[in-house]
Amino acid sequence: MELKWLEDFVSLAETGNFSRSAVLRHVTQPAFSRRIQALETWLGADLVDRTSFPTTLTPAGKAFKEHAAEVLRGIYDARAVVRGSEPIPADTLRFAMPHALSLGFYPKWLSRVERAIGGFGSKLDALNVHDAVLALVEGHCDLLICYHHEQQPIQLDEQRYDMLLLDKQIVRPYAKLTSGGEPLYRLPGSAEHPVPYLAYSPNAYIARIVDMILERSRIKPYLHRRFETDMAEALKTMAIEGHGIAWLPDNTIKGMCQSRCLVVAGDENWFCEIEIRLYRDLKKSKPLVERLWKYLAKHGYASQA
Repeated sequence: MELKWLEDFVSLAETGNFSRSAVLRHVTQPAFSRRIQALETWLGADLVDRTSFPTTLTPAGKAFKEHAAEVLRGIYDARAVVRGSEPIPADTLRFAMPHALSLGFYPKWLSRVERAIGGFGSKLDALNVHDAVLALVEGHCDLLICYHHEQQPIQLDEQRYDMLLLDKQIVRPYAKLTSGGEPLYRLPGSAEHPVPYLAYSPNAYIARIVDMILERSRIKPYLHRRFETDMAEALKTMAIEGHGIAWLPDNTIKGMCQSRCLVVAGDENWFCEIEIRLYRDLKKSKPLVERLWKYLAKHGYASQA
């Protein structure tokens, strides 16, 4: 049995989609499917119900999911001990979150929280959404902060993981602000003059949100894919320099000097509201997490709305 088989299975249990998990695990779908089958052969049981769509776990798969996550947590914890990693102090919280939230949301949110409950140490891992969720599942963080949309849900067991709504954001298209006060580019573009498009990499969560916006649009967009990255900050910088249009969440723009360099480049047809959520593992919560959670449950998103 190979460790990557367990990591593959935990990813599949989270996404419910072979193709998406294959992309996130950086393998082809046939190779990913073979690894899941190899795990099933080793266990002597079917973990995935292949008679239904979308992908669902069999009763054996549901039972094995928590065991797989526990095994991975144990292995990674043991690796940390062997490498000589010092344990995280009780007055320090480990956070996992997407890069965009680590820069545009977390610092100000932390300031508000510390003014209310007092200062505490924190350790932050900036990852893509998939890896940030796995960090919580595998026990590498105390708290997960991530984006959520009902059509692109973060699927965590509600019996195991608690959730609070921290904020709501609008994802909008932005372009460089010209001296005349207009966007340098504007949607939808035309067949003769397509809009240069600054895109997220396929494994970025916001990439799926933008794809959803484009698919449901009442108007056909004409886009020329000019640049791609999984970093919202890089897309913002490219947009400021006039290289094209980028879809950005409010937290990457609001309150920053760059907002004077960018302007919304389309109407509400090109917008989408998403949530910022906080998750914790109910089985591994510590006193500082409990204190933070109690405050946020009472003074969370509603007080900021």
